[in-house]
Amino acid sequence: MAKLKLVYACSECGTSYPKWSGQCGSCGDWNTLVEEVEGAGDDLVAPPPPTNRPGPTLIGNVGTEAGRPTPTQIPELDRVLGGGIVPGAVTLLGGEPGIGKSTLLLQLLASWDGPTLYVSAEESAQQVRLRAERLDAVRPQLWLHAETSLPHVLESIEQTKPELVVIDSIQTVFDPALGSLPGSVGQVRGCAQRLVNVAKERDIAIVLVGHVTKDGGLAGPRVLEHVVDTVLQFEGDKHHALRLLRASKHRFGPTNELGLFEMAGSGLIGVPDPSTMFLSDRRTGIPGSAVVPTMEGQRPIVVEVQALTSPGVPGVPSRRSALGLDGARLSMLMAVLGRRARLPVGENDVYASTAGGVKLVEPGLDLGVCLAVASALRNQPMPADVAVFGEVGLGGELRQVGQAARRLTEAARLGFSRVVVPANSPDGDDNIRVIRAKTLSEAIAAVGLNGDSAL
Repeated sequence: MAKLKLVYACSECGTSYPKWSGQCGSCGDWNTLVEEVEGAGDDLVAPPPPTNRPGPTLIGNVGTEAGRPTPTQIPELDRVLGGGIVPGAVTLLGGEPGIGKSTLLLQLLASWDGPTLYVSAEESAQQVRLRAERLDAVRPQLWLHAETSLPHVLESIEQTKPELVVIDSIQTVFDPALGSLPGSVGQVRGCAQRLVNVAKERDIAIVLVGHVTKDGGLAGPRVLEHVVDTVLQFEGDKHHALRLLRASKHRFGPTNELGLFEMAGSGLIGVPDPSTMFLSDRRTGIPGSAVVPTMEGQRPIVVEVQALTSPGVPGVPSRRSALGLDGARLSMLMAVLGRRARLPVGENDVYASTAGGVKLVEPGLDLGVCLAVASALRNQPMPADVAVFGEVGLGGELRQVGQAARRLTEAARLGFSRVVVPANSPDGDDNIRVIRAKTLSEAIAAVGLNGDSAL
């Protein structure tokens, strides 16, 4: 029988230590070491491997039909997953509490054609049933099991033989054979590995719901993200209706697509035209506003960047606050704006945000952020029919960004007649006028923020 030993494992990266310390030496996080019993399941005999497993195969003889995704009937989810869910794939969905993870997955199970299983390890069966009635998700082939024990979960999979399984959540499922507390590093790692093995052996798609840390990252050991095929992040502000779905890892498709949902009383509703929604409440003639056509994967999205400046306190460093934007990049752009365009940003506090609650880090936003701040400093609005995009370099030069033609087409569709772009950007169609600028100073002059408009 294996000897039990008490160790301290990091809840973020899974590294084990013989004694407790305040900081993990592997990942550098503080106060993440928790007690764990090592060797509790070492005396268990591993089951023999299946005898029907295929041997080595020439790559030219491998078929691709089985690896094709099955559409989920939820267009925004299919967009992020590259067409749907692949049989045998394991997906990890993370997000803050109350953001709508359970709602999205219950709608997914309700839209699936074959038999499905919802394992609720946090809520009772009655709570899930009430939510399903509200979402109109009660269907004959949807099985529900409120259970936290992994052996019982695997038994329910054997009984129902589903095509799609949702485990909500992986942190509350435990295996008694592992000997550690539920939610510990060993439990999360061991249970996830068992479920991945079941998914691959039975060709079942499994979706695991994961908790997140206070910083927004997925809780649990890093190996949890390595063993799954897809990692999805469900983001949004609980005080707003907009929800964003992104893929940080996807073995079956791209990771740069963005899915947009709106939380309504009947559940999550896809947003097929996000540009119109983001600009629906825009007010023209207000200083500190710039419209930017951005790209998220293959989807063009036109957003409004807003900026506000106020005089700083003498002797106190100026404040830079970003909401929906990269804070470090905002500080860099303000340095470029002050040094290259000679604007007094160093004497003012700068607040910048993207309207609508969307979070974007695309470099094409640089020019829009700079012009919005310049408009706020001059207290002069930009022309209402002008959109801008482009990357700003440290020398104040404007650099072209990808898929400029699609950005111009989307801006023209929304009624903008002129777009300020970097000088080397390709031409657009005849429905929009392209204004080219080589430097940030030229772009500021082009929209009339220095008193001399070239438009």
